[in-house]
Amino acid sequence: MRAALWPDETHAKHREEMDEYLRGKGAVAYVVARPSGGLAGFVEATIRPHADGCDTSPVGYVEGWYVDADVRRRGVGRRLVRTAERWARERGCAEMGSDCLLENEVSLRAHLAIGYEERERLIHFRRWLARPVGRPRS
Repeated sequence: MRAALWPDETHAKHREEMDEYLRGKGAVAYVVARPSGGLAGFVEATIRPHADGCDTSPVGYVEGWYVDADVRRRGVGRRLVRTAERWARERGCAEMGSDCLLENEVSLRAHLAIGYEERERLIHFRRWLARPVGRPRS
């Protein structure tokens, strides 16, 4: 499911990040199991000192949220996020932040459907200062 959500990451990077969640006290991952076996979705959340669009500190943050297409729009994602919100509230957070890419309309609609409000839009920029090996000049 992580590979479906973040397809540009390697299997090794996913494993490394999952290990961090299992070790960390400021991070959590919840999954939803299918009655027939296997998983249908997950949410990963952290506690951050601050988050863009939020006014308080610390703040809970949805780092990743995925639900298989065949069970979307049935409350599975909402229940996962509400569980993460409860976890953050128990750790002193008054707000929960999240994000999605500008072009990810599915995620935007899902966030709005469960009560999140859009606070701001951001475009990140980059300029190479030293060209990495194997990178052509642009």
